[in-house]
Amino acid sequence: MTTMAQETVTGAAVTGAVADVAVAPQTASTVRRHELAAFLRHRREHITPEQVGLPRGTRRRTPGLRREEVAQLAAVGVTWYTWLEQARDIQVSVQVLDALARTLLLDSSERSHLFQLAGAIDPQPTTSCAVVTPALREMLDQLDPIPACLQNARYDILAYNRTYGMLLCDMDEVPPEDRNCMILSYTHEEWRSAIVHLEKTQRLMAARFRGSMAGHLADPTWKTLLKRLRTSPEFRDVWDRHEVVGATPRRKEFRNTHVGRIIVDHTDLWLGPSTGPRMVTYAPADEETRGRLEQLYAIAQAR
Repeated sequence: MTTMAQETVTGAAVTGAVADVAVAPQTASTVRRHELAAFLRHRREHITPEQVGLPRGTRRRTPGLRREEVAQLAAVGVTWYTWLEQARDIQVSVQVLDALARTLLLDSSERSHLFQLAGAIDPQPTTSCAVVTPALREMLDQLDPIPACLQNARYDILAYNRTYGMLLCDMDEVPPEDRNCMILSYTHEEWRSAIVHLEKTQRLMAARFRGSMAGHLADPTWKTLLKRLRTSPEFRDVWDRHEVVGATPRRKEFRNTHVGRIIVDHTDLWLGPSTGPRMVTYAPADEETRGRLEQLYAIAQAR
């Protein structure tokens, strides 16, 4: 990365001495722009024309793709893209970043890096989550017949074990984009009917969601989820209370369609900061529930 330093002379001239020279430090945004420029050049130079469906030709001297080819494929101006690779101080929209990520064939880690360097938030929800490691999946499976899942602060259900998958509804039948506890509590009739104290649960979830969202007000994924939830009059009524609560262990009651009433103690096991991802567990509160969870796990195994 090229260092852009501005030298300024300070102090008065002194006979027989040289004035001191002070180097102005780079700002964080300047560093990010140069890192972004270098990252884009490197990725462009390491993609062959054949990988993006372009003919190689006989006079190609540039390693990888040309700038004008990237600009054409991403539907942006050549001059604008050139400025981007030159670390010019220009604004980059998330739509352009998305187009560049697809053009340069970035994987999920590279895409995340691109958006971070550009100081932008990726609006595209990912189908996989770096939090859900094979070790965590193994832990979920080992907890059966105790229902357990991995959630983020938005209440997205990232992964779950077999018992949890049959606890409130058949989770495997829920489309991935709808696997969110908030959405399910307002739109999924089987999920709603399984929660004994639905209104209280909705209020607590909305209050926790509001508390977590304070740190994500500019995040498009949070705003998109809130917009979707606000189509529900039930949610709007709860949301407009402006209630905020923190995370606390609590007892829950469910009506399971397969084994009947289940009473469990809900615990959050945080995988990072308390506003981040967590493992949610439902330990049986009594022996009757323990037996019913074992029955439910057997049903899930058979299916």
